[in-house]
Amino acid sequence: MDSSYFAHETAVIDPGCEIGAGSKIWHFSHIMTGCRIGTSCNIGQNVVVSPDVVLGNNVKVQNNVSIYTGVICEDDVFLGPSMVFTNVVNPRSAVNRKSEYAKTLVRRGVSIGANATIVCGITLGEFCFIGAGAVVIRDVKPYALVVGNPSKQIGWMSEFGHRLHFNDQGVAVCPESKEKYQLRDDQVAKIP
Repeated sequence: MDSSYFAHETAVIDPGCEIGAGSKIWHFSHIMTGCRIGTSCNIGQNVVVSPDVVLGNNVKVQNNVSIYTGVICEDDVFLGPSMVFTNVVNPRSAVNRKSEYAKTLVRRGVSIGANATIVCGITLGEFCFIGAGAVVIRDVKPYALVVGNPSKQIGWMSEFGHRLHFNDQGVAVCPESKEKYQLRDDQVAKIP
């Protein structure tokens, strides 16, 4: 075993995976052929990472998560307990659709809550926040807060995970980081 990362003795890591230094893979997880896992990732208990999935650096995957082929997570993504990605829009047991796996892109800093489902073929914008149990069926804007089934946007979140409240000039301040954000034309951007 490569000593630059940790894998629990019950974890199964197929040949042909790339796993970055400082990453940890816990009990009963299965990392399948062709996966690329960045540095300082934490893969919780009973996680499945299917072939050719890409996880950036510092990705945190909580227990019982399924990450199927077609998913790309950029750096600093949080995947909450028992959330799941899909990779086929219309699965049928008797119909082989492996050639139809849809791509799902999870941009930098996204947080996905416990038991959420991300339907394939969409993009989750930077630092968006997906509430627990949400079923996401379309693209999500950067910094957006979405909840429900099907999910709908109910607000905006800071990079530190706080709800943003905008003043009359469309400016909000994160209560923790004190960073400022601008809301303009139904898009949010951090003010440098």
